[in-house]
Amino acid sequence: MITPSIIHGGDLDRARAAFPDAPEPWVDLSTGINPWPYPLPDIPADAWTRLPARSAEAGLRAAAAGCYGVASPDMVAAASGSQALIQLLPRLRRAGTVAVLGPTYAEHAAAWAAAGHRVAAVASLDGLETDVIVIVNPNNPDGRIVPVDRLLELADRQAGRGGWLVVDEAFADVTPAASVSPHAGRPGLLVLRSFGKFFGLAGLRLGILLAEPALAGTVRAAIGPWAVSGPGLAVATAALADSAWIAAMRVRLAAEAERLDGRLTAAGLSVVGGTSLFRLICTPCAPELYNALGRAGVIVRRFDYRTDWLRLGLPKDEKSTTRLLDACRTIKNS
Repeated sequence: MITPSIIHGGDLDRARAAFPDAPEPWVDLSTGINPWPYPLPDIPADAWTRLPARSAEAGLRAAAAGCYGVASPDMVAAASGSQALIQLLPRLRRAGTVAVLGPTYAEHAAAWAAAGHRVAAVASLDGLETDVIVIVNPNNPDGRIVPVDRLLELADRQAGRGGWLVVDEAFADVTPAASVSPHAGRPGLLVLRSFGKFFGLAGLRLGILLAEPALAGTVRAAIGPWAVSGPGLAVATAALADSAWIAAMRVRLAAEAERLDGRLTAAGLSVVGGTSLFRLICTPCAPELYNALGRAGVIVRRFDYRTDWLRLGLPKDEKSTTRLLDACRTIKNS
């Protein structure tokens, strides 16, 4: 049965504890991580045995700048995961006011509050006068997109009052037209990118900040040297520069998401949002469905603020899809 605390994405240990009789291996659909990861390139032997060279980090920053359309590698800072950047940024400003456009990923509000800022969740961007505005775009979990023009207007307004607009583009690789990354370098605009989701290599732990050069330099100094492992630098530099793979994967993910929507709809479920890395369904029987999926060894993401929502990642193969849909049908037919 559902336990009082939320099982967050990817937490298979807690899923197994909650559903001890579920079949193995589990089908993990609780994250928005691409199930068809970037093929690992050859990694130089000394990437494992030596501290990363400055030139390796410079190569990563150049590849990131090229991939995200940023004018200069000087506007790029890399860390061991975007979560590290989410927790660092609040400590680079003195305590103030922060608005987080919600509902969204909870870690932003938690990090700013932990650093002593006064945080408010807001449902609209109109009339905000806070020192910092945080927007996840496309949003997790509903895929909401704030248009680029609106984001740039907000960034300019924030800069004029000495504030920041932080745009978390963890899922923007699949919607490049909605990204403000090419505008990085404007005062007041900070963009976060998550390498692991689109490239399917979350265990590599790489997050990237795009900002004006002085601020990016401050972030690099605050993170310190060797923020990314030598093997991580080698893999990410190759992946970010592989424009053919990136383009082909965007097409594949869009097709797979559309296919999944059709099969979920045929199973009697309503798809109400998401991106091509995850889908959001809305059903009054979401708690029962969550439990049915758990008993079948399928973990999905649920939400304490919307008990009628479930978020599903893309199944990696037909066997996984079948297990998902069979569990859905048990609820429909009960």
